[in-house]
Amino acid sequence: MTPTVPALRCTDARAFGRVAVLMGGTSAEREVSLDSGRNVLAALQARGVDAHAVDGIPALVEALVAKRFDRVFNILHGNKGGGEDGVLQGLCEALGVPVTGSGVLGSALGMDKIRTKQVWLSLGLPTPRYVRLAKGDDVHAAARSLGLPVIVKPSCEGSSVGVSRVFNEADLEAAVALAAAYPGELLMEQLVVGGEYTVGILGDIALPSIRIVPAGEYYDYHAKYQAEDTQYLCPGLEGEAEAGIRALALAAFRAAGCSGWGRVDVMRDAAGNNYLLEVNTAPGMTSHSLVPKAAGQVGIGFEELCWRVLETSLPKEGAGA
Repeated sequence: MTPTVPALRCTDARAFGRVAVLMGGTSAEREVSLDSGRNVLAALQARGVDAHAVDGIPALVEALVAKRFDRVFNILHGNKGGGEDGVLQGLCEALGVPVTGSGVLGSALGMDKIRTKQVWLSLGLPTPRYVRLAKGDDVHAAARSLGLPVIVKPSCEGSSVGVSRVFNEADLEAAVALAAAYPGELLMEQLVVGGEYTVGILGDIALPSIRIVPAGEYYDYHAKYQAEDTQYLCPGLEGEAEAGIRALALAAFRAAGCSGWGRVDVMRDAAGNNYLLEVNTAPGMTSHSLVPKAAGQVGIGFEELCWRVLETSLPKEGAGA
């Protein structure tokens, strides 16, 4: 059941050249990105990589134009100043600078929860029923069409930013107002009652699933990044159930055009049905983050994980330099 981890593609840190660890930025997830970035920077430097911190895309542009870096380790989170919406990937592609993780399409699609769900549904992959909310839409009619309880969230944010769980119609307006404070469209989604899982993706393998058990009722921003009493059970399932959720996550990741590394979030109801929630193309690398926990289960420590993610910026075998 344990996935087979391939050998490292590169063993000489000099092969990476000078690396920009891109962190911070101006998205709603800036502080999480800075935390992730500091950890990644320290891990790469400990392995002998010539890595340096760069805060935000404008600073990176200046550095790349001046040819100060050979590749980019992207640990920006979010969109609109984050590095998960395809803008950074397009920039690097235009300048001919390799970058870790997904390309333009996978990054842009993965950042947009509505369009990711549209792709998944077109392929018959399971995801909670939803309604796309435009400005002025009747949110009460939308909630009735799905049936309470529902989740209201921005379509293009992460880290549980702007998310509300709504159990009573009277709370709908406040939930919509909170989500509308962020750029982009809104998404109203059927709330799946059950266990919350996540599956890390590294290269072509799905790492062991993690079942997330917060001390409170929900796995919100506090439980993700601040609380010390959230439980992470890894692997989250056993036998065929574990194999099934990992296979589903890998299929969902590929369907969204993603590559390199990432994380797929899944809800599992009491009947054992899995429902895809979203893809993260630049997951957190903080002390509370999930991909490092899953990697540790297959013997990949944090420093090695950062090295392997950096390897995703290397040309694929058989491809040109």
